[in-house]
Amino acid sequence: MAEIINNRAESRYELQEGGELAFAAYEQRGDVIIFTHTIVPRALEGRGIASQLISHALDDVRAQGLKIDPQCGFVAAYLNRHPKERDLLASGAG
Repeated sequence: MAEIINNRAESRYELQEGGELAFAAYEQRGDVIIFTHTIVPRALEGRGIASQLISHALDDVRAQGLKIDPQCGFVAAYLNRHPKERDLLASGAG
């Protein structure tokens, strides 16, 4: 699996593979990370890359002691499939 990085300058978690860039974009407001959208190029679709990105991002958010607001539909769906991650939801989010 390719390395996933938190590109703070661009406010997104990124994975590059085969010259393609997949990412989960966010905005940080205080101690809340607002996931706005997840993009996976067509060439990388069907390989679970978006789930890998979000899993890594949520681990990173947890390690920083932050909470999330999943405004991205994919992140919201991920939380529905992984209820153990819902403790990361900010008050009033989700």
